[in-house]
Amino acid sequence: MPKGQPEHVPEDGLTTRQRRHRPLVMVHTGPGKGKSTAAFGLATRGWSQGWDIGVFQFVKSAKWRIGEEKALRTLGESDEGGTVSWNKMGEGWSWIQRSGTEQDHAADAAEGWAQIKRDLAAETYRLYVLDEFTYPMKWGWVDVDDVVRTLRERPGTQHVVITGRDADERLREAADLVTEMGKEKHPMDAGQKGQRGIEW
Repeated sequence: MPKGQPEHVPEDGLTTRQRRHRPLVMVHTGPGKGKSTAAFGLATRGWSQGWDIGVFQFVKSAKWRIGEEKALRTLGESDEGGTVSWNKMGEGWSWIQRSGTEQDHAADAAEGWAQIKRDLAAETYRLYVLDEFTYPMKWGWVDVDDVVRTLRERPGTQHVVITGRDADERLREAADLVTEMGKEKHPMDAGQKGQRGIEW
């Protein structure tokens, strides 16, 4: 893609302008660090364009106060760009003991997805960040086919970015952009836990 020019232009009857403004489904997946960070960076970019942003976090604890949340909430309360809505749709991380039962977490995830479907139908936001959303699909809490169908049929010009490891092949196929983030080294490999300002 030299100089931002596509290598192939489909014969789809669309003008360059129409094709440029098509809404996207983006997936950040893979074992590497930075999937959510990249999505939140995209959210700040959209916010600066005046877009309303909806963030839906699926498996991060409500007790955690991550830096991007504070930054985006502050930006959303300013008069400079769009609004920002931040929603926590579940409790805890996938690799630690969580309070509540499996059924509780599945119900939270299902209600979170139901809210997103309502927001998509109402065209509430211009950009949706569905953070760690691959996990509820992987665990069977949210139906992948329903997600793919809903995203394909969403109205308007709503962009959606989904993060998390192990993205389902059906989601990958339906997406316009898939980034697989790999890992060569990580501080945890040397026994170092996450730290303020880097992980949150």
